[in-house]
Amino acid sequence: MLPEKMHWRNVLMAVCSCLLVIGLYSPAFGRVMAQLPLPTAPLSTAGLYASAADVSLGEQLDANLSMARSALLAQGSKTGSLVTYVAVLNPRNVVPSTPMAQARGAVGAVLSGNRLVVRGNFGNLTSPLRDYATDPVNPPNPNITSAFHIHQGGPNENGPFQYALEVMVDSTGLGGQSRGEYTLTPEQLQALNNGMLYVDLHTTRNRGGELRGILMPG
Repeated sequence: MLPEKMHWRNVLMAVCSCLLVIGLYSPAFGRVMAQLPLPTAPLSTAGLYASAADVSLGEQLDANLSMARSALLAQGSKTGSLVTYVAVLNPRNVVPSTPMAQARGAVGAVLSGNRLVVRGNFGNLTSPLRDYATDPVNPPNPNITSAFHIHQGGPNENGPFQYALEVMVDSTGLGGQSRGEYTLTPEQLQALNNGMLYVDLHTTRNRGGELRGILMPG
């Protein structure tokens, strides 16, 4: 290779390396990456699904969407009227600070008109789910019946509580599945369309949130 070509190749490699290092250590970069399209390569997700120790995140989302879609079809919704949304739950998305956790979660939601059906799963939590009966918010909110919630707000803010999901914890107490069916208000529908509804999960160790992800078109 000619000396001039080698020089420019080395310059290009150095620039790429610098950008990679900056990106890896940037919190903003981490939040953006968490919302990018899901990888197709299998990931180790022990605890998210008891039936499979090696399931890709995309497969988890597809399974949750399939369950939500089936529920709406059973209620009489037409296939052509269904709109799908997904949320990848990651500690890096938690606001205002990222908890020390390796937990992961996946949520699939299907909308028909103003009816939203949600199915999700989670695993590898640092601690059991927060119990709002013994550790309530102040002032207490009787609608917060679990530690898995839907809120309205942007990616860099904590917004008001909207709905609680029903949670089924597995035998470890650190993983499980979730579900919910809601009739959205016009304001909530607009928020969903604008990427302003997010899902979060709270644990005893991370009371303010251990997992979070925005519902995005799927």
